[in-house]
Amino acid sequence: MAVEQWDKFVTQTDQRMASIRKAMPDAAKGFAELAKAAIAPGALDSKTKELIALAIGITARCDGCLAYHARAAAKLGATRDEIVETIGVSVYMGGGPSMIYGAEALAAFDTFKEA
Repeated sequence: MAVEQWDKFVTQTDQRMASIRKAMPDAAKGFAELAKAAIAPGALDSKTKELIALAIGITARCDGCLAYHARAAAKLGATRDEIVETIGVSVYMGGGPSMIYGAEALAAFDTFKEA
């Protein structure tokens, strides 16, 4: 799915995620803690971890993953060149479909980097 307006997509997804978190609060809390721990700086810094998450989102063809991890990477200071190299690795690992989702990831990053 090509998302034309990434900022509106994130707003809509945030609303849907709030609904699912309300429906399953314990599981949602556990997932949030897992995400927080996984992205926390350690041997790898948080920006690098967000780039890895973005690459996985590209290869998994997950629009929500593209939006959230592109936005997080932008907030953590990722450059456009770093995003492009992340897309290159994703295409290497995921082939043609990753090329399409890589283009979407770059569009999402550009939207959030400009915000």
